[in-house]
Amino acid sequence: MRLCIGNKNYSSWSMRPWVLMRQFGIAFDELMLRFGGGFETGSEFKLAASRLSPTARVPVLIDGELTVWDSLSIAEYLAEKYPTQALWPRHAHARARARSVCAEMHSGFTALRTHCPMNIEASLPEVGARLMSEQPGVRVDLARIVAMWLQALADHRGPWLFGEYSIADAYYAPVATRIRTYGLPVPDDVRAYIDRLHASPGVAAWVREALQEHDFVAADEPYRRAPT
Repeated sequence: MRLCIGNKNYSSWSMRPWVLMRQFGIAFDELMLRFGGGFETGSEFKLAASRLSPTARVPVLIDGELTVWDSLSIAEYLAEKYPTQALWPRHAHARARARSVCAEMHSGFTALRTHCPMNIEASLPEVGARLMSEQPGVRVDLARIVAMWLQALADHRGPWLFGEYSIADAYYAPVATRIRTYGLPVPDDVRAYIDRLHASPGVAAWVREALQEHDFVAADEPYRRAPT
């Protein structure tokens, strides 16, 4: 299989299936379409991405003649392709809850995703403090994520959201990087979960490679100027 992604430092949607596949030891080749030059129709990135999927976005999974786009669809496809891996929780009730929280991430948390774009190599706690003060939507989104994580960890007794590592943990990995980048305030139990997530093989590998990119994509940098 081949997984097509964007820059590891910025591409939160690409991070989800990449981390999932690395965590579960699912073999794949990587094709990176670097961001830069804008994302409008006709840009280099859009032209390259349009040759891979009808949405002209990443991630895209190519398995033989089959093309699967959208991170949640990719996760579902992998769960069906590798049923013995238990990418979703093994218990039916836990699977339903895990799918619910992933769908919530997929369609929600707009304020957090808008005001706190993923930027793994950056450290912006002063921006995070300002956003927590000035953006009520960010506070609401963070509070919901904290409540969700605490409930899941308590119900399933950790160390992961649903006991064993699952798609849900990979799906919220980009949120964990945002909390770190912007120094957002979270309880100790949530901080410990974030630390475990960053130490897990899939996330650790992604972060390590993100830190080696040294690209500066202005469209993904609302709070910093390009280095001179």
